[in-house]
Amino acid sequence: MPIQFTCPHCGLQTNVSDEYAGRSGPCAGCGKTIVIPPLAAGPMCPGPVRRSHGPAIMVILLVAVLGVVVIFGALLAAMLLPAISAAREAARRAQCSNNLRQIGLAMHGYNAEYGCFPPAFIADEDGKPMHSWRVLLLPYLEQQVLYDQYDFDQPWDSPHNMALAALMPPIYRCPSASGGNPLATSYMMIVGPGTISDGPKSTGEEEIKDGLSNTIMLVEVTQSGTNWPATNWMKPRDLDAEKISYEINDGTASGIGSEHPGVANVLLCDGSVHSMGDWTDAELIKGMTTIAGDEDVSEFGADFCAGTR
Repeated sequence: MPIQFTCPHCGLQTNVSDEYAGRSGPCAGCGKTIVIPPLAAGPMCPGPVRRSHGPAIMVILLVAVLGVVVIFGALLAAMLLPAISAAREAARRAQCSNNLRQIGLAMHGYNAEYGCFPPAFIADEDGKPMHSWRVLLLPYLEQQVLYDQYDFDQPWDSPHNMALAALMPPIYRCPSASGGNPLATSYMMIVGPGTISDGPKSTGEEEIKDGLSNTIMLVEVTQSGTNWPATNWMKPRDLDAEKISYEINDGTASGIGSEHPGVANVLLCDGSVHSMGDWTDAELIKGMTTIAGDEDVSEFGADFCAGTR
Protein backbone atom coordinates (compact mmCIF):
# COMPACT_ATOMS: atom_id res chain seq x y z
CA MET A 1 0.00 0.00 0.00
CA PRO A 2 1.74 3.34 -1.10
CA ILE A 3 2.57 5.90 1.51
CA GLN A 4 1.59 9.48 0.75
CA PHE A 5 4.54 11.71 1.72
CA THR A 6 5.14 15.51 1.58
CA CYS A 7 8.75 16.77 1.50
CA PRO A 8 9.38 19.08 4.44
CA HIS A 9 11.88 21.07 2.33
CA CYS A 10 10.13 21.75 -0.96
CA GLY A 11 6.61 20.64 -0.27
CA LEU A 12 6.55 18.05 -3.06
CA GLN A 13 3.91 15.44 -2.51
CA THR A 14 4.72 11.95 -3.70
CA ASN A 15 3.44 8.41 -3.23
CA VAL A 16 6.19 6.12 -1.98
CA SER A 17 5.95 2.36 -1.93
CA ASP A 18 5.43 1.00 1.57
CA GLU A 19 8.61 -1.05 1.19
CA TYR A 20 10.56 2.22 1.78
CA ALA A 21 8.75 2.92 5.02
CA GLY A 22 11.21 4.03 7.68
CA ARG A 23 14.07 4.55 5.16
CA SER A 24 15.88 7.79 4.14
CA GLY A 25 16.85 9.11 0.72
CA PRO A 26 16.98 12.19 -1.60
CA CYS A 27 13.75 14.05 -2.41
CA ALA A 28 12.83 13.74 -6.08
CA GLY A 29 12.10 17.48 -6.18
CA CYS A 30 14.87 19.21 -4.26
CA GLY A 31 17.35 16.39 -3.73
CA LYS A 32 17.56 16.95 -0.03
CA THR A 33 17.59 13.98 2.32
CA ILE A 34 14.19 12.94 3.60
CA VAL A 35 12.97 10.11 5.86
CA ILE A 36 9.92 8.13 4.84
CA PRO A 37 7.73 7.68 7.96
CA PRO A 38 7.14 4.12 9.14
CA LEU A 39 3.79 2.43 8.65
CA ALA A 40 1.25 3.39 11.27
CA ALA A 41 0.52 0.54 13.65
CA GLY A 42 -3.03 -0.83 13.29
CA PRO A 43 -5.40 -1.04 16.20
CA MET A 44 -4.51 -3.75 18.67
CA CYS A 45 -6.94 -6.64 18.68
CA PRO A 46 -7.80 -7.31 22.24
CA GLY A 47 -7.33 -10.87 23.40
CA PRO A 48 -10.10 -12.91 24.94
CA VAL A 49 -11.43 -11.41 28.17
CA ARG A 50 -11.79 -13.85 31.03
CA ARG A 51 -14.97 -13.08 32.96
CA SER A 52 -15.45 -14.06 36.59
CA HIS A 53 -18.61 -16.19 37.09
CA GLY A 54 -18.06 -16.74 40.81
CA PRO A 55 -20.82 -14.48 42.23
CA ALA A 56 -23.42 -15.60 39.68
CA ILE A 57 -22.69 -19.29 40.30
CA MET A 58 -22.93 -18.73 44.05
CA VAL A 59 -26.33 -17.08 43.66
CA ILE A 60 -27.59 -19.94 41.49
CA LEU A 61 -26.31 -22.52 43.98
CA LEU A 62 -27.85 -20.63 46.90
CA VAL A 63 -31.24 -20.46 45.17
CA ALA A 64 -31.04 -24.16 44.35
CA VAL A 65 -30.16 -25.07 47.95
CA LEU A 66 -32.96 -22.91 49.30
CA GLY A 67 -35.37 -24.53 46.89
CA VAL A 68 -34.36 -27.99 48.06
CA VAL A 69 -34.72 -26.93 51.71
CA VAL A 70 -38.19 -25.49 51.11
CA ILE A 71 -39.36 -28.59 49.24
CA PHE A 72 -37.90 -30.90 51.86
CA GLY A 73 -39.49 -28.86 54.64
CA ALA A 74 -42.89 -28.97 52.93
CA LEU A 75 -42.63 -32.74 52.43
CA LEU A 76 -41.54 -33.24 56.03
CA ALA A 77 -44.41 -31.10 57.30
CA ALA A 78 -46.87 -33.03 55.15
CA MET A 79 -45.54 -36.29 56.56
CA LEU A 80 -45.55 -35.14 60.19
CA LEU A 81 -48.87 -33.26 60.19
CA PRO A 82 -51.08 -36.38 60.51
CA ALA A 83 -48.91 -37.68 63.35
CA ILE A 84 -49.00 -34.32 65.15
CA SER A 85 -52.76 -34.06 64.67
CA ALA A 86 -53.26 -37.60 65.97
CA ALA A 87 -51.09 -36.89 69.01
CA ARG A 88 -53.07 -33.76 69.82
CA GLU A 89 -56.37 -35.59 69.48
CA ALA A 90 -55.09 -38.39 71.72
CA ALA A 91 -54.25 -35.79 74.36
CA ARG A 92 -57.69 -34.19 74.04
CA ARG A 93 -59.41 -37.55 74.33
CA ALA A 94 -57.37 -38.35 77.42
CA GLN A 95 -58.46 -35.02 78.95
CA CYS A 96 -62.06 -35.80 78.07
CA SER A 97 -61.73 -39.15 79.86
CA ASN A 98 -60.28 -37.36 82.86
CA ASN A 99 -63.20 -34.92 82.87
CA LEU A 100 -65.63 -37.82 83.12
CA ARG A 101 -63.50 -39.51 85.75
CA GLN A 102 -63.61 -36.38 87.92
CA ILE A 103 -67.37 -36.09 87.40
CA GLY A 104 -67.66 -39.74 88.45
CA LEU A 105 -65.80 -38.98 91.68
CA ALA A 106 -68.19 -36.08 92.28
CA MET A 107 -71.16 -38.40 91.70
CA HIS A 108 -69.84 -40.75 94.36
CA GLY A 109 -69.16 -37.81 96.67
CA TYR A 110 -72.83 -36.81 96.31
CA ASN A 111 -73.84 -40.44 96.90
CA ALA A 112 -71.73 -40.63 100.06
CA GLU A 113 -73.54 -37.60 101.48
CA TYR A 114 -77.12 -38.29 100.37
CA GLY A 115 -77.18 -42.07 99.95
CA CYS A 116 -78.05 -41.82 96.25
CA PHE A 117 -76.74 -40.42 93.00
CA PRO A 118 -78.20 -37.05 91.95
CA PRO A 119 -81.37 -37.03 89.87
CA ALA A 120 -81.18 -35.79 86.29
CA PHE A 121 -83.04 -32.67 87.42
CA ILE A 122 -84.99 -31.06 90.23
CA ALA A 123 -88.52 -30.19 89.10
CA ASP A 124 -90.77 -27.33 90.14
CA GLU A 125 -94.25 -27.81 91.62
CA ASP A 126 -95.66 -28.50 88.15
CA GLY A 127 -93.06 -31.14 87.34
CA LYS A 128 -91.13 -28.88 84.96
CA PRO A 129 -87.33 -29.39 85.00
CA MET A 130 -85.82 -26.55 87.03
CA HIS A 131 -82.22 -27.43 87.99
CA SER A 132 -79.70 -29.82 86.43
CA TRP A 133 -77.55 -32.48 88.07
CA ARG A 134 -74.57 -30.51 86.77
CA VAL A 135 -75.45 -27.70 89.20
CA LEU A 136 -76.05 -30.17 92.05
CA LEU A 137 -72.52 -31.54 91.64
CA LEU A 138 -70.75 -28.17 91.93
CA PRO A 139 -69.76 -28.57 95.62
CA TYR A 140 -68.07 -31.90 94.77
CA LEU A 141 -66.10 -30.34 91.92
CA GLU A 142 -64.47 -27.69 94.12
CA GLN A 143 -67.06 -25.14 92.99
CA GLN A 144 -68.71 -24.35 96.33
CA VAL A 145 -68.54 -20.59 95.78
CA LEU A 146 -70.38 -20.87 92.47
CA TYR A 147 -72.92 -23.24 94.02
CA ASP A 148 -73.59 -20.77 96.84
CA GLN A 149 -74.34 -18.02 94.31
CA TYR A 150 -76.87 -20.14 92.43
CA ASP A 151 -80.47 -19.47 93.48
CA PHE A 152 -82.51 -22.70 93.64
CA ASP A 153 -85.68 -20.68 94.22
CA GLN A 154 -85.43 -19.37 90.67
CA PRO A 155 -85.37 -21.39 87.43
CA TRP A 156 -82.00 -22.13 85.87
CA ASP A 157 -82.52 -19.53 83.14
CA SER A 158 -83.59 -16.68 85.38
CA PRO A 159 -81.56 -13.47 84.94
CA HIS A 160 -79.80 -14.09 88.25
CA ASN A 161 -78.77 -17.66 87.47
CA MET A 162 -77.93 -16.97 83.83
CA ALA A 163 -75.45 -14.38 85.01
CA LEU A 164 -73.45 -17.33 86.42
CA ALA A 165 -73.43 -19.31 83.18
CA ALA A 166 -70.13 -17.83 82.04
CA LEU A 167 -68.48 -19.39 85.11
CA MET A 168 -68.99 -22.89 83.71
CA PRO A 169 -66.44 -25.34 85.11
CA PRO A 170 -64.22 -26.44 82.18
CA ILE A 171 -64.72 -30.03 83.31
CA TYR A 172 -68.20 -30.01 81.73
CA ARG A 173 -66.87 -29.55 78.19
CA CYS A 174 -64.76 -31.92 76.09
CA PRO A 175 -61.56 -30.24 74.81
CA SER A 176 -62.26 -31.69 71.33
CA ALA A 177 -65.59 -29.87 71.13
CA SER A 178 -65.32 -27.24 68.42
CA GLY A 179 -67.44 -24.27 67.47
CA GLY A 180 -70.92 -23.68 68.76
CA ASN A 181 -71.70 -22.37 72.20
CA PRO A 182 -68.62 -22.42 74.48
CA LEU A 183 -70.97 -22.79 77.46
CA ALA A 184 -72.54 -25.98 76.08
CA THR A 185 -71.98 -29.20 78.00
CA SER A 186 -70.44 -32.32 76.45
CA TYR A 187 -71.79 -34.80 79.02
CA MET A 188 -75.33 -36.01 79.67
CA MET A 189 -77.31 -38.71 81.41
CA ILE A 190 -79.55 -41.06 79.49
CA VAL A 191 -82.87 -40.43 81.18
CA GLY A 192 -85.96 -42.60 81.19
CA PRO A 193 -87.73 -45.51 82.89
CA GLY A 194 -85.28 -48.07 84.22
CA THR A 195 -82.19 -45.89 83.74
CA ILE A 196 -79.96 -44.17 86.30
CA SER A 197 -82.68 -41.51 86.59
CA ASP A 198 -86.14 -41.08 85.14
CA GLY A 199 -85.70 -37.33 85.53
CA PRO A 200 -86.62 -36.19 89.04
CA LYS A 201 -85.91 -39.56 90.68
CA SER A 202 -82.64 -40.39 92.42
CA THR A 203 -81.07 -43.84 92.36
CA GLY A 204 -79.14 -45.53 95.14
CA GLU A 205 -76.33 -48.03 94.61
CA GLU A 206 -78.46 -50.87 95.93
CA GLU A 207 -80.99 -50.25 93.16
CA ILE A 208 -78.42 -50.88 90.43
CA LYS A 209 -79.01 -54.63 90.24
CA ASP A 210 -77.08 -55.06 86.99
CA GLY A 211 -73.89 -53.99 88.75
CA LEU A 212 -72.09 -50.65 88.85
CA SER A 213 -69.48 -51.78 86.33
CA ASN A 214 -72.19 -52.82 83.84
CA THR A 215 -74.34 -49.70 84.02
CA ILE A 216 -73.83 -46.41 82.19
CA MET A 217 -74.06 -43.24 84.25
CA LEU A 218 -73.06 -40.53 81.74
CA VAL A 219 -72.25 -40.38 78.04
CA GLU A 220 -70.45 -37.97 75.79
CA VAL A 221 -72.52 -35.92 73.33
CA THR A 222 -71.86 -33.54 70.47
CA GLN A 223 -73.50 -30.13 70.32
CA SER A 224 -74.32 -29.53 66.67
CA GLY A 225 -77.30 -29.67 64.38
CA THR A 226 -80.30 -27.39 64.10
CA ASN A 227 -82.61 -30.06 65.53
CA TRP A 228 -80.46 -30.37 68.65
CA PRO A 229 -79.15 -26.98 69.70
CA ALA A 230 -76.21 -26.72 72.08
CA THR A 231 -77.24 -27.34 75.69
CA ASN A 232 -76.15 -24.79 78.26
CA TRP A 233 -74.40 -26.61 81.09
CA MET A 234 -76.98 -25.36 83.61
CA LYS A 235 -79.98 -26.41 81.54
CA PRO A 236 -81.81 -29.48 82.93
CA ARG A 237 -81.79 -31.41 79.67
CA ASP A 238 -80.33 -34.85 78.93
CA LEU A 239 -80.82 -37.66 76.43
CA ASP A 240 -84.25 -39.28 76.26
CA ALA A 241 -83.79 -43.05 76.55
CA GLU A 242 -86.90 -43.65 74.46
CA LYS A 243 -85.82 -41.45 71.54
CA ILE A 244 -82.11 -42.04 70.89
CA SER A 245 -80.74 -44.72 68.57
CA TYR A 246 -77.97 -46.01 70.89
CA GLU A 247 -75.54 -46.03 67.98
CA ILE A 248 -72.24 -44.27 68.61
CA ASN A 249 -71.76 -41.19 66.42
CA ASP A 250 -74.89 -41.89 64.40
CA GLY A 251 -74.78 -38.37 62.94
CA THR A 252 -78.05 -37.16 64.47
CA ALA A 253 -76.32 -34.98 67.09
CA SER A 254 -78.99 -36.04 69.58
CA GLY A 255 -77.46 -39.24 70.93
CA ILE A 256 -74.18 -40.67 72.15
CA GLY A 257 -71.40 -39.09 70.13
CA SER A 258 -68.23 -37.09 70.17
CA GLU A 259 -65.64 -35.36 68.03
CA HIS A 260 -63.15 -38.13 68.75
CA PRO A 261 -62.74 -40.17 65.55
CA GLY A 262 -64.65 -43.44 65.79
CA VAL A 263 -65.35 -43.44 69.52
CA ALA A 264 -67.21 -41.71 72.35
CA ASN A 265 -66.37 -41.75 76.04
CA VAL A 266 -68.80 -43.08 78.65
CA LEU A 267 -68.77 -43.08 82.45
CA LEU A 268 -69.96 -46.20 84.26
CA CYS A 269 -71.53 -46.18 87.69
CA ASP A 270 -68.41 -47.62 89.28
CA GLY A 271 -66.53 -44.46 88.23
CA SER A 272 -64.56 -46.05 85.39
CA VAL A 273 -64.37 -44.39 81.98
CA HIS A 274 -64.31 -46.27 78.67
CA SER A 275 -64.32 -45.43 74.98
CA MET A 276 -67.09 -47.08 72.99
CA GLY A 277 -66.33 -47.65 69.33
CA ASP A 278 -68.88 -46.71 66.70
CA TRP A 279 -69.00 -50.39 65.70
CA THR A 280 -70.44 -51.40 69.11
CA ASP A 281 -73.84 -53.08 68.90
CA ALA A 282 -76.64 -50.65 69.79
CA GLU A 283 -78.57 -53.29 71.75
CA LEU A 284 -75.60 -53.93 73.99
CA ILE A 285 -75.30 -50.21 74.68
CA LYS A 286 -79.00 -49.96 75.40
CA GLY A 287 -78.69 -52.86 77.82
CA MET A 288 -76.01 -51.03 79.77
CA THR A 289 -78.22 -47.98 80.30
CA THR A 290 -80.68 -49.88 82.49
CA ILE A 291 -80.03 -50.41 86.19
CA ALA A 292 -81.97 -53.64 86.69
CA GLY A 293 -82.78 -55.05 83.27
CA ASP A 294 -80.74 -58.20 83.82
CA GLU A 295 -79.40 -57.92 80.27
CA ASP A 296 -76.35 -59.94 79.29
CA VAL A 297 -73.68 -57.40 78.43
CA SER A 298 -70.80 -59.87 78.56
CA GLU A 299 -70.63 -59.80 74.76
CA PHE A 300 -69.00 -56.41 74.96
CA GLY A 301 -65.67 -58.08 75.57
CA ALA A 302 -63.13 -56.70 73.10
CA ASP A 303 -65.66 -54.24 71.70
CA PHE A 304 -65.82 -52.39 74.97
CA CYS A 305 -62.32 -51.07 75.14
CA ALA A 306 -60.22 -47.96 74.67
CA GLY A 307 -61.37 -47.19 71.18
CA THR A 308 -59.80 -50.15 69.33
CA ARG A 309 -61.28 -53.27 67.80
